[in-house]
Amino acid sequence: MFWNEELAYLEGQRLARIATVDSSGQPSVDAVGFVFDGDRFLVGGRDLPATRKHRNVVAGNTKVSLIVDDLRSVDPWRPRGIRVFGTAHAVTRDGMFGHGDYLEIVPAVTWSWGIVANHDDLRGGGFTPRRTVWGAAR
Repeated sequence: MFWNEELAYLEGQRLARIATVDSSGQPSVDAVGFVFDGDRFLVGGRDLPATRKHRNVVAGNTKVSLIVDDLRSVDPWRPRGIRVFGTAHAVTRDGMFGHGDYLEIVPAVTWSWGIVANHDDLRGGGFTPRRTVWGAAR
């Protein structure tokens, strides 16, 4: 569902931020390492089961948001990134840090900006992100 330019961007990035919500409704954002395997995002980290994000997902709060972004340049100001709304599941599998515990995120909707040439309308200082709704089979 990602265009080639978006896939190349994801392959060149290693840090993202993930937002999860606890049982009281309190959102929390954490910096994480990640990879995209062509179908799902895999989020890892040191002693992941002891983290708030892992506990939130295991407790049944599986809706998450993930953002990968940076600045292509600051003069002119050129942000770029990909935001993902999806569902996370705690898994044990081989991944970026070897065999271990991960959060596997299945995308439902993604937005990207500043990545695909000639896609963003930067007139007037703004832009329109590219929105993709992923298939129900995912």
